[in-house]
Amino acid sequence: MSTRVLLVDDQAVVRAGIRVLIELTDDLIICGEAADGTQAVQMTRALKPDVVLMDIRMPRSDGITATRQITHDPDLADVRIIALTTFDTDEHLFGALAAGAAGFLLKDVEATHLQDAIRTVARGDSLLDPAITRRVLDELTQRATPTAHQPERLDQLTDREREATRLAATGLTNQQIAEHLHVSPHTAKTHINRAMTKLHARDRGQLVTIAYQTGLATLDPS
Repeated sequence: MSTRVLLVDDQAVVRAGIRVLIELTDDLIICGEAADGTQAVQMTRALKPDVVLMDIRMPRSDGITATRQITHDPDLADVRIIALTTFDTDEHLFGALAAGAAGFLLKDVEATHLQDAIRTVARGDSLLDPAITRRVLDELTQRATPTAHQPERLDQLTDREREATRLAATGLTNQQIAEHLHVSPHTAKTHINRAMTKLHARDRGQLVTIAYQTGLATLDPS
């Protein structure tokens, strides 16, 4: 089954370039294009794509606003968003993640990386551009200020769910988490899904953010 992608960017030449990269594959198809955030929301509601590639800076309605509108629409719960930008500033990065984006990539990403990113997000995982992942985790750690209610929030998790969440926050896939926990990939995925449900995380990206904000995961486990 093909993964349907909605491409959102205010520059036609950029959309054309990304379209070429995506259409090199047999399993990814462009189901539509939008030139601004307002069109992006309208077309997402009409087409219900699997993945939206969302530019950040656009006229009328920017990508962060559009992302927030899409992720807060119950009818679009299965739609996943990858934020695309030429900028890697914290303002845009954390704005996109806070709005509910499942991934964040710079526009100079290589074709195979972009294709793999779409597949990764479509199956429910999250991603960050490798070039900025370290800085993201640094910032999340600095922002992590556990409050009184947060330990109670984590207490909802079983030991296995806590450990699976902590491992996911380090960037491990379900397969790698399974190897660490000596369980099957299906069981690892179940632990992650249950943790997301209990912590009210829309997707894996939000689960990872919660893990760092609550102190469950840190850059330096020691």
